[in-house]
Amino acid sequence: MSSPARENSEKKVLIVDDQRDLLLLLRKVISKQCDCEVQLADSADSALVMLESWLPEVVLTDIKMPGMDGLDFLARLSSIDPTITTIIMTGYGTIEMAVQALKEGAYDFIEKPFDNKLIIRSVSRACERTMLLRENMQLHDRLKQNVSSGFIGTSRKLQQAIDILRRVASSNATVLIRGESGTGKEVAARALHGMSDRSTREMITVNCPALPRDILESELFGYVKGAFTGADKDKEGLFLKADGSTILLDEIADIPVDIQTKLLRVLQEKEIQPLGQTGTFTVDVRVVASTNRDLEAMIEQGEFREDLYYRLNVMSVVMPSLKDISNDIPLLAHHFLEKYSAEHERVGLEFTTDALQCLMRRVWKGNVRELENTIHRAVLLCNGHEIIPADLVGSDAESDPAAVGQTCYLNLPYKEAKEEVVNNFTVTYLSNVLTAHGGNVSAAARSCGMGRQVFQRLMRKHGIRSDEFRR
Repeated sequence: MSSPARENSEKKVLIVDDQRDLLLLLRKVISKQCDCEVQLADSADSALVMLESWLPEVVLTDIKMPGMDGLDFLARLSSIDPTITTIIMTGYGTIEMAVQALKEGAYDFIEKPFDNKLIIRSVSRACERTMLLRENMQLHDRLKQNVSSGFIGTSRKLQQAIDILRRVASSNATVLIRGESGTGKEVAARALHGMSDRSTREMITVNCPALPRDILESELFGYVKGAFTGADKDKEGLFLKADGSTILLDEIADIPVDIQTKLLRVLQEKEIQPLGQTGTFTVDVRVVASTNRDLEAMIEQGEFREDLYYRLNVMSVVMPSLKDISNDIPLLAHHFLEKYSAEHERVGLEFTTDALQCLMRRVWKGNVRELENTIHRAVLLCNGHEIIPADLVGSDAESDPAAVGQTCYLNLPYKEAKEEVVNNFTVTYLSNVLTAHGGNVSAAARSCGMGRQVFQRLMRKHGIRSDEFRR
């Protein structure tokens, strides 16, 4: 069965032939039987001019014409839009050329004189082929936009989560997204919605912990005028607002048990009952829930309904922590650097090698969200065109310089950590001295009690050049 989009869009067919009478006959047959708009061109060259402003689904073209022949025209069509379906018309003596055209991408060929029924069938199938190709391309673009732009990384665990989202997107199954804070659970929910048939409508997000119990119930299910003191008019609940779309219940573990009971009814019966209303409303809503809590432990403690858990956990997706996808940290870091450099007009910023190593070694308790905030802060505060380890210190450590080393080195073996600290200290120390003396190596060496040769040897070891510090 054709989708509404296909039924409502008029198909377009371009016929190319140097015989005027044949063009008029074909237009009469095809426009009447195929219910489409037909345009005519008496040569391949004039057809190419027409294609600059009018893009058809199907091109029906003769193979032997004055000027550009059908084979060259076919190649040009493929370069303009590879989804256009081409049917070759061939007369006596051009069968070999028609076969060659099929090898080069033509969909079909029809021999002259024509069988009208054969033409109608071939054009109809060609139109359907083009529209399917274009719909598939649009779907691919939507997948790329909603997933690839939302998730940065190639780690196996991340790709496994994305694959599950893709596979369940077209269904109406309830999805439970689990993971630590900052792992991208809401990003996953938006990607799921974006790949679904509901993507044309806005996804509704409910931040469950942010709403007090009495407000949460009325926000979810709505109420009628007079339902309680202050209810001076009817209010549409978020479930009703999400009708035909997706609702994300973010951090669902924070919903009180009595509201969990009402939520269970929505999942079971697909209907809601606003406060103060005796009747119910049927809703077509896909429910996506997220949590960073151990729901199984909460069930044992009586804090979460077991029957609701099983209704929510139809399909479970676990978003990996940054520790699990540490190889993606450089990709993520550069993505956020590009994002915030553009936002704050600091074009040309780069990470030093030490800074990237620091990011890789640091423990990210806040996961991707903490990493993003760290890069954002570094873009705002760094001096010059390079981000160094000192720029990556968290706000809680800014008053303590020792915290710079701790965030980067505490997870290394003692010997390696000590070497890293000494190396970074040396680079910082030599750079400061050279800056103070305008790049004059002799003066810098004297000021710190070192011989010039020893000072130069340390500069070579750490890749420091004096001309970078000259005023």
